[in-house]
Amino acid sequence: MKKAYKIEIKPTKEQIIKIHQTIGVSRFIYNFYMAHNKEVYEKEKRFVSGMDFSKWLNNEYIPNNPDKDWIKEVSSKATKQAIMNGEKAFKRFFKGESGFPKFKKKKNKNVKAYFPKNNKTDWTIERHRVKVPTLGFVRLKEFGYIPVNSTVKSGTVSQKADRYYVSILVEEDVNYSNSNQYYKGIGIDLGLKDFAICSNGLTKKNINKTKTVKKVEKKLKREQRKLSRKYESLKLRNKKEKGEATRQNIQKQIVEVQKLHQRLTNIRTDYINKTVNEFIKQKPSFITIEDLAISNMMKNRHLSKAVAQQKFYEFRTKLEYKCKLNGVELRIVDRFYPSSKLCSCCGNIKKDLKLSDRVYKCECGNVMDRDFQASVNLRNAKIYKIA
Repeated sequence: MKKAYKIEIKPTKEQIIKIHQTIGVSRFIYNFYMAHNKEVYEKEKRFVSGMDFSKWLNNEYIPNNPDKDWIKEVSSKATKQAIMNGEKAFKRFFKGESGFPKFKKKKNKNVKAYFPKNNKTDWTIERHRVKVPTLGFVRLKEFGYIPVNSTVKSGTVSQKADRYYVSILVEEDVNYSNSNQYYKGIGIDLGLKDFAICSNGLTKKNINKTKTVKKVEKKLKREQRKLSRKYESLKLRNKKEKGEATRQNIQKQIVEVQKLHQRLTNIRTDYINKTVNEFIKQKPSFITIEDLAISNMMKNRHLSKAVAQQKFYEFRTKLEYKCKLNGVELRIVDRFYPSSKLCSCCGNIKKDLKLSDRVYKCECGNVMDRDFQASVNLRNAKIYKIA
């Protein structure tokens, strides 16, 4: 089984320069492939594959443009991987799985530097360091996290908020566990008021309503206003006299904003990991969740921000992985299943149920919390598919 490990690293100044160079070239090649494909499609109504673009780039474009020789200063496989990532983005768009690919901006730091395994000694893992191709040994910030005796397939180096991370794809022998202590299953209803409501009574609160997150979000607004004022100041000042110093201050402020964005992401991701582990530790025979239409929920401008902050897709992805690893059957119920409108006692469907009705009241006398009843109905659902 292939497993990915991501860990923060402490590169030297020379290694940081090489990482920035590789990331910069990869971003340029990705954006160049996007622009070239768009231009060719408008003229000739055809799509340029990643392999054809790579041949044209190396055989025609770079030899005829000497000012682009800096592209060859990094690994050729790193640039090729950037092209393949662009091709994958286009294919996802053609299949209707995502929107039209966007150009990658320098300040967003959303490009990874791909370092292939060329020799047997590449990507050698030790307790406190890892050998990255063309970079050499890089010190890890956390010791003993990555298995030393595992076989590394490939790896990437990325930068986020002035920090550097390495992601390693490892081949491991995993023994799936099937030792369940309980025979009962559980149903999980995801929501906005509370993050997850379980049919056994366990409720996970919305982390975005806590004081910690609200404090960071308030600080983020202040730092974003500072950044906006610096941009406005740059327009008003004389660029020849104070422009360079202002740009340096803007770059520092961008890093401050990125750090706060990353902290919020870390808080929410950590909460999802702990929630998934808490559900798995109960050792149920199966877990049932609903196939939510996230894209439709995001169309509501009043709820789109709250829906995005909950990270429902990330929760489902990690729950699928953990269920597979621990031998738990994950059941997916259709999104049109009336989990909230269905009475768990008599089976009556209340069609006029509104979103503001937080307590379900049935004619048979059943009075129950709306979200808890939804989780019970998900647990008792007979029509489902296995993830």
